[in-house]
Amino acid sequence: MKRTPTYTVFLFASLLFSCNSKTDQLPLEGTWELISATATEKDSTYSTFDSSRSMIKILNKSHFAFLNHAINARTDSTAASTVAPYSAGGGTYTLVDSTYTEHLNYYSDPAWENHSFEFVVKIQKDTLIQKGVEKIEELGIDRIIIEKYKRVKAEPKPQS
Repeated sequence: MKRTPTYTVFLFASLLFSCNSKTDQLPLEGTWELISATATEKDSTYSTFDSSRSMIKILNKSHFAFLNHAINARTDSTAASTVAPYSAGGGTYTLVDSTYTEHLNYYSDPAWENHSFEFVVKIQKDTLIQKGVEKIEELGIDRIIIEKYKRVKAEPKPQS
């Protein structure tokens, strides 16, 4: 009986495991800052980006979270706003090729919870672009959104 050399078994095992790896997935993990946003409803496209607010999205292997707050809410007590000074949400997501689907489990407005939103995502250098549909029939929401995020680079830890 002829023996298979050890290196052949090792090579075969390496190939088998590499077929199941997610090395070709988009590098979504990290922190992203919103830099532009538009919405299209019916025949009208408009910017939903508000420079008086700051928003980040944080992604790990299975979950996402976003945090959005008014930049001057704490410093300008005379500014009347009908918009909450902050909003936050998150949940799980799936990524298959360039199809990114958010499953919103938590949100400042509970009417949005337990809905899923599908987007096509792409990364160009340090910019994440997501385009998809936000649709919640019971709230009368049906729009195409395009959001662009810039990757937030980790700041070096201060030396102690």
